[in-house]
Amino acid sequence: MTAHHNGAANKATANAQPGRRVRFRIKRCDGPGKPSRWETFEVPVERGANVISCLQQIAARPVTTDGKRTTPVVWDANCLEEVCGACTMVINGTVRQSCSALIDNLAPHNGDEITLEPMTKFPIIRDLWVDRARAFANLKRVRAWVPVDGTYDLGPGPRESAGAQATRYILSTCMTCGCCMEACPQFQLEEEPAKWDTSFAGAHAISQARYFNMHPTGAQLKGERLDALMGPGGITDCGNAQNCVQVCPKEIPLTESIGVIGRQTTVHAIVKWFSGR
Repeated sequence: MTAHHNGAANKATANAQPGRRVRFRIKRCDGPGKPSRWETFEVPVERGANVISCLQQIAARPVTTDGKRTTPVVWDANCLEEVCGACTMVINGTVRQSCSALIDNLAPHNGDEITLEPMTKFPIIRDLWVDRARAFANLKRVRAWVPVDGTYDLGPGPRESAGAQATRYILSTCMTCGCCMEACPQFQLEEEPAKWDTSFAGAHAISQARYFNMHPTGAQLKGERLDALMGPGGITDCGNAQNCVQVCPKEIPLTESIGVIGRQTTVHAIVKWFSGR
């Protein structure tokens, strides 16, 4: 978490009531195409707890507030330290990482309620778990990698300025968590993989294209990346809502990346027109 988040967390922890019980209202679904339903659980919460730890309690004892025994709630998670991006969900109406969502911030008082929902821009698998395959497919679409020819030692790569390194570092922290896509009005649910290549790629893919275009070796594929982003679902599909930059847990300057790629595609198109390619 950032220093700002740490400060807020410390303040919330100081004000949070110890030994409180918090209600979780969770939107549940048994699988793709199945109807959704709401279930409410009550969980004892200690200071410093996060949403994931509360979900673990619910999974260990899946009994609703009206005494009904149900199936354990399903969610996705891995690192639990806001690095992998797997635990994204909609918490109290805002998309975010559940591992860094502290109950002291969300529900500091006894009897408070927290609402958990799955993201809506990706196909549901079950409960809070969604299929983010499209997000990774869009990274492939913009060739978000550094090309290396062969498996032998190529020696040291080109040197890079400290300024470029600093810019690329923040871009490299993208987790493909899905927050920017969930908040984007241009990024809509598309369950058919055949249509992914013509649907909006999303701010994360555009920013990663900028990241690899800046890399001295990665720039070898710059033209291919820009060609992909000049086509259907590319940079021109961005409506400039700027929701993406507001919800990014890593505070990546996504709108700045969109502007940079917009300029790069314009120059690329002019060069192609004059060169007849």
